[in-house]
Amino acid sequence: MAADDGRYHERPSRLPGAVLWQRRATPASTPRASAYPVLPDGCMDLLWIDGELLVAGPDTHAHDTTDRPGAHFAGLRLPPGAAPALLGVPAHELRDRRVALSQLWPRTRVLTEQVTNAPDPARALEGLALRRAADTTPPDPLMRAVAAELAAGRTVAGAAETVGLGARQLHRRSLSAFGYGPKTLARVLRLQRALALVREGTPFAAAAYASGCADQAHLARETRELAGMTLSAYASLAAKRETPQPSGSSTTA
Repeated sequence: MAADDGRYHERPSRLPGAVLWQRRATPASTPRASAYPVLPDGCMDLLWIDGELLVAGPDTHAHDTTDRPGAHFAGLRLPPGAAPALLGVPAHELRDRRVALSQLWPRTRVLTEQVTNAPDPARALEGLALRRAADTTPPDPLMRAVAAELAAGRTVAGAAETVGLGARQLHRRSLSAFGYGPKTLARVLRLQRALALVREGTPFAAAAYASGCADQAHLARETRELAGMTLSAYASLAAKRETPQPSGSSTTA
């Protein structure tokens, strides 16, 4: 892994909608940047952390980072709805959890060695996932469509109408695909749209309006509830980093 400055770097994956990322924690002798919590994003991650394979489930709240000085991190971030078929477990069973991959897949010792010994652990994780995907049922296409609708700012009712599902069936299938109901996913994705605008320097009120919030006060409440901080605190931290960390990037608890 080339990164050695504590920054987060990402690149596209060959898996549709997925992203490869990597990071190295700053050495103990280096002054540490302000803590940057891992925020809910609707995604799930396959992680490699200093020789361990883990899975980060879908989050409903922010996780504080707890780096080991100099630790190496690599991950495959899977978009909403993509991970359950690959992992063989409903997403709601992993909600707000970080678990060892060995709890989900058998015989992971060899896989762990392969990723650890690879010159590019993130790319090795991708290869592992591609091989697994070739032998498993594809992700629920209707739920991938729902995620795309919500990411584009459509309402839950609009997304349900597009895919032809009733409210009860949509909620049940969303729990399995996303880890929570469609309303929660819509909130998470809306917040991500808003915070992306904030990172670009968009005024809070304009970011709220453009992302689908009722007003700045609405965005402020959502940021406190889902990100665990104020809008001003988020903007201050974001100004110190080029890219926010992905889900589960440095938390193993």
